[in-house]
Amino acid sequence: MAKVVVGATPFQGHVSPVLTVAADLVRRGHEVVVYTGSRFEERALAIGARFQALPPEADLDDRNLDTLFPARATLPPGPAQLSFDFENFFLGQLPAQVRGLRALLATFPADVVLGELGFWSIPVLHLRTAREERPTLVTLGTVPLLIQSEDTPPFGTGMLPTPGEEARAGNRAMNAEVRQIFADLQRFGEATLTSLGVTMPDYLFDAPFRRTDHYLQLTVPSFEYPRNDLPEHLRFVGTLPPASSSDYTQPEWWSELSGGRLVVVVTQGTVANTDLNELVIPTVRALADLDVLVVAATVRDDGPDLVRQSLTDVPDNVRLASFVPFDRLLPHADALVTNGGYGGVQTALHYGVPLVVAGASEDKPEVAARVEWSGTGINLRTSTPGTTELRAAVQAVLHDPGYRSQAGIMAKEIGQHDPFDAIAEIVDASGGSR
Repeated sequence: MAKVVVGATPFQGHVSPVLTVAADLVRRGHEVVVYTGSRFEERALAIGARFQALPPEADLDDRNLDTLFPARATLPPGPAQLSFDFENFFLGQLPAQVRGLRALLATFPADVVLGELGFWSIPVLHLRTAREERPTLVTLGTVPLLIQSEDTPPFGTGMLPTPGEEARAGNRAMNAEVRQIFADLQRFGEATLTSLGVTMPDYLFDAPFRRTDHYLQLTVPSFEYPRNDLPEHLRFVGTLPPASSSDYTQPEWWSELSGGRLVVVVTQGTVANTDLNELVIPTVRALADLDVLVVAATVRDDGPDLVRQSLTDVPDNVRLASFVPFDRLLPHADALVTNGGYGGVQTALHYGVPLVVAGASEDKPEVAARVEWSGTGINLRTSTPGTTELRAAVQAVLHDPGYRSQAGIMAKEIGQHDPFDAIAEIVDASGGSR
């Protein structure tokens, strides 16, 4: 059996997938230490893993980011906000993260270090230490591919790829322009790695893809744009199955999910759900008089109350919920309205549920673009859609069979992959190798 360190940036969306993988590795008998924010200790111990908290300087809590970093709220989504996030949440915390990992490895000589895309200690280890002197490095792709390619427009533009040499030339030009836009961040990143004794030879956003032994993208090929210039160690391994929820107590309205009406689920996910007026409440209003059952999964304890406070009356066809496990809910759904969190979209496609996507922050515009490109749903190209466009999009997804057909095809492809087996194969091969 192998010794495995599983690391993650201490944010909910970054930690959840690696905990899912860690749980599977524990079930297979491997010795696992989870290395992330202290607020996730209980969850790590519950799956049978050991736990090591990040050093205090890197032990952030994404529930308090607006308080800790008030300047972020003043920045529009896009390059300015992305640069801020990297300088403060990823690269800014990297020296402490690396220091803590080195101390952990000194007492727990891991065969494998596995982390998500934002766990920048992996590129540092790759660049700093000879292969025979370090663990095998595995990076999980938990957002759409953002590595630059001549076959696609740059990540962040939300543009769909087009074939042909003229398009490739345009992509190369746009890629160069984006590198110039992030020139200051590039210099910041290079200086950070220099302080750690490492020279970064790559464009900043390409480094996590190139500086690892195995890059495992958590989706299927049909959800991602085709490219001819991906690194050989990058492969698609399928989506993580939704977490099991055997202890969930069903609400009294649960039987209505099988009552014959079409079911529309709306959510803003676990991160960008501070203001439910962006998507949840407009969707409730947009579908109020349709013959559908609307489940508003707010993913916050006070979510149902916030929706009630914003509406004069909750429509008769709406059921409000705080946390509803998707492995229970989505098998009943005919459409999902979402702001485009990568994991939630992958879970919907796991069940063959077509989508309406409206998101503008983080990686959400790129997730929405891939939904559009793959034909599995509608991209509204905004994080604050109006009720008219929401209503039209939901009706289209419900009644145009093409969307459900494409989502069903994607579900069959997802069913042909097992990311747990792919990860275990690497871990098994690395066990006791050092």
